[in-house]
Amino acid sequence: MSDHNNHEMHGYYTGDIHNQFVPEHYDPKNRSVIWRTFWILLVITIGEVAIAFTSIPKEILMVTFITLTVVKAYFIVAFFMHLKHEKLSLAYCILFPFVLIVYLIAMSLTEANYLNLWDVIFK
Repeated sequence: MSDHNNHEMHGYYTGDIHNQFVPEHYDPKNRSVIWRTFWILLVITIGEVAIAFTSIPKEILMVTFITLTVVKAYFIVAFFMHLKHEKLSLAYCILFPFVLIVYLIAMSLTEANYLNLWDVIFK
């Protein structure tokens, strides 16, 4: 008998008129991956709180917080939303609009800054 058939099947019965067994894709190492991700996110969050109370210049703090927030967002999207193991096309469908929105915000801020400077120059 193969090793695949020896382990217990995880799943549920549908409960409808067909009463089919729907297997779940259970992997024992998933629990350890989730806990590892939790601890990584916790350490990053504690680090963010700790450096918030230091006397680091504000510009460096802002870049540091943005970078750590992007790292935390990666872990959340990759492991809790299960996108790390998806096809690349699905990841692009989710990431491409995000990049466009960030670009739109950057261009809007640039334009707003430009218009503000334009008013100052011609007053």
